[in-house]
Amino acid sequence: MKKTILSFLIAGLGVGSMAAGDWPQFRGPDSNGIVNDAGIPKQLGDDSVSWKIDLPGRGISSPIIIGDKVFVTCSSGTDQNRLHVICLSAKDGSKIWERQFWATGRTMTHKKIGCATSSPASDGKRIFALFSCNDLICLDLDGNLQWLRGLTRDYPNASNSLGMASSPVVAGDTLVVQVEADSESFAAGIDVKTGVNRWKLDRAKKANWSSPMVYQDKKSGRLVALLQGSAGLMAVDPKTGSELWNFDQGSSTMSSATKVGDLILVPSRGLTALKPGKEGFPPEELWNSSQLSPRTITPVALDGKVFSVNGSGVLSCGDLESGKRLWQMRLKGPFSASPIGAGRFLLAVNEKGLVQLVDTAAAKGELVGSVDLKDIVIGTPSIANGAFYVRSDGHLWKLGG
Repeated sequence: MKKTILSFLIAGLGVGSMAAGDWPQFRGPDSNGIVNDAGIPKQLGDDSVSWKIDLPGRGISSPIIIGDKVFVTCSSGTDQNRLHVICLSAKDGSKIWERQFWATGRTMTHKKIGCATSSPASDGKRIFALFSCNDLICLDLDGNLQWLRGLTRDYPNASNSLGMASSPVVAGDTLVVQVEADSESFAAGIDVKTGVNRWKLDRAKKANWSSPMVYQDKKSGRLVALLQGSAGLMAVDPKTGSELWNFDQGSSTMSSATKVGDLILVPSRGLTALKPGKEGFPPEELWNSSQLSPRTITPVALDGKVFSVNGSGVLSCGDLESGKRLWQMRLKGPFSASPIGAGRFLLAVNEKGLVQLVDTAAAKGELVGSVDLKDIVIGTPSIANGAFYVRSDGHLWKLGG
């Protein structure tokens, strides 16, 4: 049943030939960091590593998986101005193709991240790779260049010295991107075939590293894109950019909103649960919890519960209906990567590369396995076809599968 629902949602998003097991963008097919059980490992240990490959450059972008291919981005060179898009075999990690480009925008970033920070996205036919230098590259699945946009050339002040990190998302035949900084900010809907703007919205002049997300409204059937920033959460029509509703109570510029069922969980004043209503009207605020604050890490909802991890490693479990905190457990931190979920299991990777698997069905959570990758991991992992994918600056691992 869950697989059927997931397939329906993917079809509704207009994502071409993608299968239900694909992980086509940052935090998965529905931008909520979860999939069904899908045969993922129920325990983790040193023997869980299926393969490990070297990467030619730095990056914290999440890998995406389309069919039997894994796509990952990197940047290399003294100035991080060499941009890489790499396609690997999901079976054994062997390289199928690699494409390299020179950056046209600003490549300066915080020392922890590098230029390949935004996760790529796919519509099942194309790969869209956005880099911190605001170069946006479109390739087909065989690595052939379809189009390239140097967004910094179009909008010269839309950058900052810490680096850009918002990941694009596909909504039908539109790619939604947020490029927001203190001096110039905008969100745009870009035609996936041509790379030309369908629309562009001016946004608050405030550095923002959160990512947009897309969902399908159950009543109208229309796709809705959510743009998060310091002012709050705005819903727009991804085809036209017209505003549908607005939540103006402020929100995080780092952790991103997530959707589960009819609820949208937005990192605002801690964590706030919203229920969208009629177009043109603000959403209903159902609850707000400071105890479930995700800080800089995006929360995950599983089986009627919501989970957030703070930077030091405290995992908090809350009731999805009321926002009441149910229990806490201590994981080994510190954390920068957001957790992801499959079935009743939660996977969290700390900055030291320790992968920890939690059974959330246990009374107060139970750690059921871990594997130490012995490398610095900042980026959020991915799940596809019964396997976890984790990347560091120098390597990509497949666990299970």
